[in-house]
Amino acid sequence: MAKISKFKPLRFIEEVKLEGSKVTWATGKETRITTVVVFFMVFVIAMFLFLADWLISLLVQWILGIGS
Repeated sequence: MAKISKFKPLRFIEEVKLEGSKVTWATGKETRITTVVVFFMVFVIAMFLFLADWLISLLVQWILGIGS
């Protein structure tokens, strides 16, 4: 039969602090640069999808003869 250990809140908090101290945190500059890159890529992808949708719409209208 497996022994079930008792939950110890103070030990848990100590272990969380210890693990948190091991993390390599990003600097403010790295965070800002990453944020700008993410926003730029979202804009580029949004423009690509907009143009693709617009071109497909034109193609479907031309095929169906709706645009005339």
